[in-house]
Amino acid sequence: MRLSIVILNWNGKALLRRYLPTVLQCSQDDGVEVIVADNASTDGSLDMLAAEFPQVRTIALDRNYGFAEGYNRALSYVDAECFLLLNSDVEIRQAHWTRPMLDYMDAHPDVAACQPKLLSLGNPTHFEYAGACGGFIDRHGYPFCRGRILGNVEADGGQYDEPLDVLWATGAALLIRAKDWREAGGLDGRFFAHMEEIDLCWRLRTRGRRVVCIPQSTAYHLGGATLSQGNPHKTFLNHRNNLLMLYKNLPAEALSPTLRARCWLDALTALQYLLKGDMGNARAVVSARKAFKQMRPSYEPVRKENLRLMVEDPPERMRLSILWEYYVCGRKTFDRL
Repeated sequence: MRLSIVILNWNGKALLRRYLPTVLQCSQDDGVEVIVADNASTDGSLDMLAAEFPQVRTIALDRNYGFAEGYNRALSYVDAECFLLLNSDVEIRQAHWTRPMLDYMDAHPDVAACQPKLLSLGNPTHFEYAGACGGFIDRHGYPFCRGRILGNVEADGGQYDEPLDVLWATGAALLIRAKDWREAGGLDGRFFAHMEEIDLCWRLRTRGRRVVCIPQSTAYHLGGATLSQGNPHKTFLNHRNNLLMLYKNLPAEALSPTLRARCWLDALTALQYLLKGDMGNARAVVSARKAFKQMRPSYEPVRKENLRLMVEDPPERMRLSILWEYYVCGRKTFDRL
């Protein structure tokens, strides 16, 4: 099989019923299959798939492993040259939408992974928050994208329509070579959800493999289908996993100053939530830091292995501070950085 498009589902029957037909319709190419892997849903998702989409192969996992470990386990049952991890809330409107990405990877064997241009399903003239046109991180580990800086999401006017090397590709629509997936160890299952695709792509980049956004492929993402923005559990996972990711992947000379800066910045974030009266998210930031300290010793062997395999500190880990650029300099779009 050339490409397996794998949708990980957990209690998303309504989303599958609505968006899976668009994926099937627009992915009718030789050597391309669509699979739904189910994280032990209780909403009748598998029964619905069997009745309404009998042509779709399903993989039934025995419990909810989360996004990261769910994909690790599901892809162990898939035999293909490339995997495309696709969220269940993604709509496809472009026929043969995977071809530009696959063609680019065929022409560039040093590319391990790529993503399409990700637009907002609710506001199709604009990029979508969770990936936009390819991702980067700043000196303090904050992710941002071409088309999305912090909370500012740009309209798509074709300004980012050139393929570009990025640090990370969105997990909402991540195409990766199976060989690179396996050699990098897949996603970090202990993350459960959030930041896992950035961590994986960062590992690929430090090992000399490229990650590219291919805007000639397009997908529309609803977003927030599992945990909405502002959910304290999402805040916890984002903060904890971001710190773990930094510990795993930063070069030795950057680790201590970055973690010191983040201690102050996370305290300011918690204070900001408090001043807004949002106790849930303030506690989530504090709890995330505590969880990071507890988990950090277990990640020491992982960090040593990542540093051993590192061949470069990728330039897509930008040395600027996105907070300074955004709030002090007023630069709120990628092309102004």
